[in-house]
Amino acid sequence: MITARQSRAARALLGWTQETLADKAQVSLTALKRLESESGLEVYESTRDQVRRALESAGVVLLSTEKGEGVLRLHQPGDRSARP
Repeated sequence: MITARQSRAARALLGWTQETLADKAQVSLTALKRLESESGLEVYESTRDQVRRALESAGVVLLSTEKGEGVLRLHQPGDRSARP
């Protein structure tokens, strides 16, 4: 399951706005804002799944361990931000 912090961190790694992620995940901007809020608002599991899939297709790996959660951006072929 994707957390609010993971979604915000992944967007930052990708340089995406909320509008961009909502479009790529095919969810409403309101639903994405609800997912990314820390207010405890109810979010459909299908919304979380669509957001997760959109981020994963862009090369983001969602990490979750007993020590915490995080995100990792895999370098894609031809990615200019990749270091030699």
